[in-house]
Amino acid sequence: MAAWSPAVVAPLLRGIRGLPLHCARRMFASQTEGELKVTQILKEKFPGATAIKVTDISGGCGAMYEIRIESEEFKEKRIVQQHQMVNQALKEEIKGMHGLRIFTSVPKH
Repeated sequence: MAAWSPAVVAPLLRGIRGLPLHCARRMFASQTEGELKVTQILKEKFPGATAIKVTDISGGCGAMYEIRIESEEFKEKRIVQQHQMVNQALKEEIKGMHGLRIFTSVPKH
């Protein structure tokens, strides 16, 4: 069986995801630098958050992130308002992103 070299995989990944190869590569690190940065910002902006998970869904290049955040600060706010709070917290970082998926929730007691 032939090995999957970057030269073979690159056109496939570009066709599937529409992203350059450097975005499609993801090492087996626990978190990327971008994930750590976004997580830290969210921890500072939402100090009462009970859960924050940031995932680079662009393959590690920082073009797209999925954010899951659980906080009492979202209580009695509509989802659109919750997402606006997250967008405001990441206002500067969003400028360099292609996209963002946000999932917010209030802790269940």
